[in-house]
Amino acid sequence: MNKWVRRTSIALGALVMLGVAATVVGKALGERKMARNVMLQVRALDVAPDPTRVEHGRYLYNTRGCAECHGGDGAGKAIIQDGGMRVVAPNITAGPNGATASYQAVDWVRTVRHGVKPNGNPVMIMPSEDYSRLSDADMAALIAFLQQLPPVPGNKAVIEVPPQVKALYAFGMIQDAAEKIDHAQAPARPVAAAVTPEYGAYVANGCIGCHGATLSGGRIPGTPPSWPAAANLTPGKGSAMARYPTPALFAAMLRSGHRPDGKPISPVMPFGSLKQMNDTDVGALYAYLKTVPPRAAGRH
Repeated sequence: MNKWVRRTSIALGALVMLGVAATVVGKALGERKMARNVMLQVRALDVAPDPTRVEHGRYLYNTRGCAECHGGDGAGKAIIQDGGMRVVAPNITAGPNGATASYQAVDWVRTVRHGVKPNGNPVMIMPSEDYSRLSDADMAALIAFLQQLPPVPGNKAVIEVPPQVKALYAFGMIQDAAEKIDHAQAPARPVAAAVTPEYGAYVANGCIGCHGATLSGGRIPGTPPSWPAAANLTPGKGSAMARYPTPALFAAMLRSGHRPDGKPISPVMPFGSLKQMNDTDVGALYAYLKTVPPRAAGRH
């Protein structure tokens, strides 16, 4: 018996040492991966800032999650401070600590659509996969708005994550946006804004960063342990959509941040942005979610 206990203890100790070694190596590899250079050919866009285009860009900025991280004025703010993680979104104005003061239009396209900084490094945490399918018209409108943001003092980017998270990133279990995006895919063609599943599919591109490419939800890789799993938006097993048999109930949830029974939904969900979506976007999103193939929660 003592021999068995001793052998088991030795084996467990060896496993612990291997785990520590893997974490140390993974941390170093993760940091190297963050500093890699992503080679891209980026097509510039015409972003002439006419008032109609800028106003549409303002709407996109406020409803597609940009303001959730960078703030209404673009100054940036802390977005995660939990579970050993600290993430501060950068100032994206030309003010003090502004990360984009020297950006040309093509640099905005590279960063927002492709998840790659002008120096070739991948952006971290920012879900560029949510924006990679924006049409050229919408991308141009968003950039036109961003370029005219008044310079304000703000925050430099901060990304502090535990060594274990860097190891998972190094070994491909967590991906940055540049890895997820098909950079050769053409931008989405323009879709008429209407309460249709086709337009709803376009709006739903802004949900994939958290809910996954199939919208079946599940744990969001690399997030703090306290964050809940993203809801399953398909009609499959464990679907959250069963709570919303009518478009009105769905819209009320997006506007209020509460389920029909009055219970609050986790503030991880970007209700500050969602509640500003117009009725057409909300109705189209609901119409599309009623058509997606059913998947069990978390099955991608």
